[in-house]
Amino acid sequence: MTQKPITASLEDYLEAIYKIREVQNSVRPIEISRRLGVGRASVSEALRSLSNRGLVNYENYGTLTLTSKGEKVAEEVIFKHNILYDFFAHVLELDELEADQNACKVEHSISMKALERLQKFMENYKKC
Repeated sequence: MTQKPITASLEDYLEAIYKIREVQNSVRPIEISRRLGVGRASVSEALRSLSNRGLVNYENYGTLTLTSKGEKVAEEVIFKHNILYDFFAHVLELDELEADQNACKVEHSISMKALERLQKFMENYKKC
C-alpha cells in the first residue's frame, strides 16, 4: 500500500517539532499546540498520522522525538523555508513577518528544480 504524500500541515508539525527541539531537549504536544496556534486535539491527530508514517515516535501525553526519516523531512522543509525567506526578505525587501509567512506558504509547493535555481540565484545575488 502506497502512502499519501505528506501534507503541508504535517510538514509544519515536523518543522515545529524540529525547532522546539533546538531550544529544549524534549518536545511535548502542548508546546506544538502553542507554537502552531492549534488545539490539542489537532496536535494529537497530526502526531498519530506522523507516527503511522514512521516520522515521529509518540505516545499519548508523553514527549516525542523525530525518527531519522522525520528528521530528514523536517530538515528539507527548513532548508526550503530558509532559501525562500532569504529571497523574500533580502531581494524583495519584505519585512520579517511577511517574508516568513510567504516562505511558509511556498515551501510546501515549490519544486526542487525551482528551489535549486532560486538557491543558485541567491548565491550569485550575495556575491554581487
